[in-house]
Amino acid sequence: MNVFSVISGDSPVILGMPHGGTWLPEALTARLNPTGQALADTDWHIARLYEGLLPGATVVASNVHRYAIDANRDPAGVSLYPGQNTTTLCPLTDFDGNPIWQPGQEPSQDEILARRDGFHAPYHAALRAEVERVKARHGVAILYDCHSIRSRIPFLFDGLLPVFNIGTDGGATCAAPVESATAAPCKAAQGYDTVLNGRFRGGWTTRHYGQPATGTHAIQMELSQRAYLAAEAAPWAYDAGRADRLRAVLGRILNDLDTLARSGALS
Repeated sequence: MNVFSVISGDSPVILGMPHGGTWLPEALTARLNPTGQALADTDWHIARLYEGLLPGATVVASNVHRYAIDANRDPAGVSLYPGQNTTTLCPLTDFDGNPIWQPGQEPSQDEILARRDGFHAPYHAALRAEVERVKARHGVAILYDCHSIRSRIPFLFDGLLPVFNIGTDGGATCAAPVESATAAPCKAAQGYDTVLNGRFRGGWTTRHYGQPATGTHAIQMELSQRAYLAAEAAPWAYDAGRADRLRAVLGRILNDLDTLARSGALS
């Protein structure tokens, strides 16, 4: 089983997908309790949601489920949101704060390091290589990190999450035109709500790679799953009607980012 997949394209836009994978080693799955084995915190159908929206986009996707290791967490284990509830590099709970491991089967520190080397590091080596390849071709790269999450998770945030949650770490991870090109189609879309740098300000991927002064711009898009799933519960079925409406907005974002990057305005 390859721990990541890469589709190399000729666009200056790269799609990162750290949380869409559902693969786990059998021995690890056996150590999870029923809550963990449900894999409820997956970014369900994220690859299908973005498929074909921008011809030529590069895609780097982790195939490993986040319960093995979270590819969007600091490999040093430092919290992205100090003082707020969140999950760790190797999660011990789900998004509702419930344990996911059978008693005594939680990963040891040595195991966390082994998972980091075996799963986290290869994914980011592939992502880094694609960023450098795209930047060498275009002089600029836009890393658009694709995420989705349930709309209501009291353990993590209050109330109903907006459909579009854009994270740039307060504008630090990309140039202002990149932020604007992402936010504008969201704000213009009827029936959807949008927040910029709200509860989700950008994960480790966005903050680590986003260095606009060097030509690498990064932005995170966290989508509420109510916008494209039939229900935010098992079996997590994809709703083509809802998804097509959402895909129209996402397609505009990606094509606008591609046009912006090719225009020379970010150089």
